[in-house]
Parts: sequence; C-alpha cells; structure tokens
Amino acid sequence: MAASRLRWWRSQWWLAGLLACAAPPSAGAQGLRLTHDDLQKRANGVLALMSFSIVPDITTSSLKIGSGGGSTAGSNDFFMTQLGGGDTISQSVPIYLEGVLAASRYDPTFVATQGAETRRIPTRWNSISATGGIGWDFKLADELKLRPIFNFALGNVSSDLRAASWYVGRQTGRDIDFLDKGSLNAYGLGGSLMLDYEHYRPGYEVDVELRYSDIRLQSFDSSAAVKGRATAQSANLWARYRAPTGLTALQRPVRYVLELTHSEFLGDQRGILGFDRLTSLGAGLELDSSAYDVFITRTRLVGRYVFGTNVRGFSVGLAVSF
Repeated sequence: MAASRLRWWRSQWWLAGLLACAAPPSAGAQGLRLTHDDLQKRANGVLALMSFSIVPDITTSSLKIGSGGGSTAGSNDFFMTQLGGGDTISQSVPIYLEGVLAASRYDPTFVATQGAETRRIPTRWNSISATGGIGWDFKLADELKLRPIFNFALGNVSSDLRAASWYVGRQTGRDIDFLDKGSLNAYGLGGSLMLDYEHYRPGYEVDVELRYSDIRLQSFDSSAAVKGRATAQSANLWARYRAPTGLTALQRPVRYVLELTHSEFLGDQRGILGFDRLTSLGAGLELDSSAYDVFITRTRLVGRYVFGTNVRGFSVGLAVSF
C-alpha cells in the first residue's frame, strides 16, 4: 500500500451573468432606486454561488464560462482561486482531515432608475471562505474504505460601490445598504460520505472515490438588507490511473496520469450557473522525488477538459503528495 497522500486544488473562474443582490431605498424614499430588488432571492443566490467554493471538486475548481444573460447589465466578471487538500493520518489512526480555502472577486453592474432615467452602478464584491472536515475511515476490505466526514465552513462577502458611490449618495442622500461597504457573513454545517477504493501495485495505481456532500449555509451578523441561506449539495465520482512511462527522472520512473471526474449538482447549486452536471477528463505526468530527502514526494501536472450543458473549457492543475 502506498504512503498516504495529500491532494491540492487551485483554480480560476471567469463567469458572467450571475445573480446579484441589491438593497432598495427605505419606504417613502424618492429618487434613485435599483431594479430587480428581490433581496431574499438574491441574498440566497450569493450564498449559492459561494457554495461552489466550499466543497472540494475538481470539475468546479477549474471552470471558464463565457458571457451570458443575467439580471444585471454591464460587466459581471467573477474570479476565484481555491486551494485544498485531504489526508488520513495513518492506518493505525484512521482520522481523515481535509480543508479548502477560497477567495473570489465578482464585479456586478446594477441598473438603477430615476423616473425615465437609468444609470449603471458598478460594484465590487470580494469573498473569502474556508471549509474544514474531520472524518473516520471504516475499513470494508483491504482496498476499500467508507469515510463519513463532518464539515464546517465560514465565509464573507463584502461590497463597495467604487466610483459610483458619489452619484448614488448625491441622488439619494443616503448610503445603499450592502452595496456600499456592506458585508454578508455565512457559516455552514453539514457532512459528506465517501467511498474510497485504492488499488496499488508495483506497475500501476488505481484510485476511485465516490462522494456525496451536503453543507447548509446560513448568513449571520450581516448587513440588514441581505440575509439568506443556501445548500451546497453534490454527488461526485473521481477516478485516477497512474503507470510508468518508461522514462526516468530524479532517480525514479516518470508516470503518466489519467483522470475522470463527474459531478452532479443538487439543491441550490443546480442550474444556478446554467448547468446541472459537469464532467472532467484529464491527462498528465507525475514526478517522484522520494529518492531525495525532501518534504514533497510526488508532483503531478494534469491538463483537464471540462464539459457539461452549455459549458466547456480547459484547465491545468498542479498537485503534490507528501
């Protein structure tokens, strides 16, 4: 059996036409107002978008989507980076630990009206989130484990109006809650159930994981205008095959890597970005540095083709094992 490993994910998203949330002026206020001011729906939408970053998933950790229709006008670019990993402490102490860190930047442009006049209000949203998990490996067979995991998450979305704050303040005489220096805090609790198959032989290695995750996000201690909840719920199949290429580097065989990942999005994630499922096909190379006294034992570079309904793209991922 090979040594335990730690996998890392890192990626970027550029999305357009996503849901946005906005705060309307108070009752009786005259002048500028934001269109499509269904606050509860849009606050839930913000949390639903955040839910993609709190569950480790190769298909969503590398995604590029072109421009599409949305409820706001102008630019709606979304950028996200994600870093995460998971590992079992040892065979004698079968405690599984995992963690994911993510940061994102979303720049929606809202449409505001004042009678017949309309104006675009560019905003800037910055989001950070962290997810942890602790589980236990139950050995079903020599190469098969059942792993229940308790997950917890914490995230924040902050907003400011950029240059448009002067215009909005001049027209309304008051700040617009959340859009101008507001914030939405969220916590999540839930769990995952994973079936882990590891078939390791001197000439090749096979890894297969089947995972179901369900994490409930809830806002807390946030701007009064934005309170919401969302469910991060998905089912994921991940498989990897590794074998020697016949080449040698760092005094060890160079391996080729083949990957297959398929994810089904359930709950509030389903359809929010225009798709219900994603599939990823990957191929790459792995270097073994275990012959040297270094912390990292293996390094993998994998290119992946991701596709789904109305979605397709390519990414490059870097992973290390310890």
